[in-house]
Amino acid sequence: MKRFTSMVVLLVAVLFFGNPVFAQTVDFEDLVLEAESYWDGSDGSGGFESRGVSFSNNYNMTWGSWDGFAYANLTDTTLSGFDAQYNAIPGAGARGSKIYAVAYVSSFAEGPPTITFDKEQRITGFYATNSNYAYYSMRDGDAFAKKFTEADWFKLTIAGIDATGAETGIVGFKLADGRNIVNDWTWVDLSSLGPVKQLTFSLSSTDMGDWGMNTPAYFCLDNLNEDRDNDDSTCFINSIRR
Repeated sequence: MKRFTSMVVLLVAVLFFGNPVFAQTVDFEDLVLEAESYWDGSDGSGGFESRGVSFSNNYNMTWGSWDGFAYANLTDTTLSGFDAQYNAIPGAGARGSKIYAVAYVSSFAEGPPTITFDKEQRITGFYATNSNYAYYSMRDGDAFAKKFTEADWFKLTIAGIDATGAETGIVGFKLADGRNIVNDWTWVDLSSLGPVKQLTFSLSSTDMGDWGMNTPAYFCLDNLNEDRDNDDSTCFINSIRR
């Protein structure tokens, strides 16, 4: 009995002190929006917080432009072009939820879209999908970007940053691979990054021009750090993480 108790104490110590614990899922449902609307930082707040996690935002009052993260609850899946920059192509959040985040990676921004946690921790991953703007641009082409062929791709890259500011690793996810363009919520696993204090995001594409990337530099994100472990044999560990 003493040996079993010692093993349990050791396991708890490892989970709490040897490895940063997993935080709750950031599903954005704690944010308030009118129906069929969005928030893009036009209030000048410089970012927003959901479930204790901070999301960067920069809004230029002169130009009425933004970069970093916004959030929305739009359901129109047919709208295209710049007016559809806040729409997620599935028409809802992950798992049918209402609110999701939208990221815009501007080439003129001072820094990349950044998520900051209150403390260094391991992150399971998140669901990603395309915005309407990017999806229809890649599928059909537009005045600025080409219609994708089998040789084209559109890639999201996530970098983990630890509490010292050092990069812990990167994860890549293709939002489009040839004519296979993501139009549903797809899981992106970040477990390989290890303990992180921040996540930064960048986008790249085969469609490049004189001024940089032609593909609209948007993606949508939901259910950050969702618990993906449904194995009953680990229920004790999961109860500690929560």
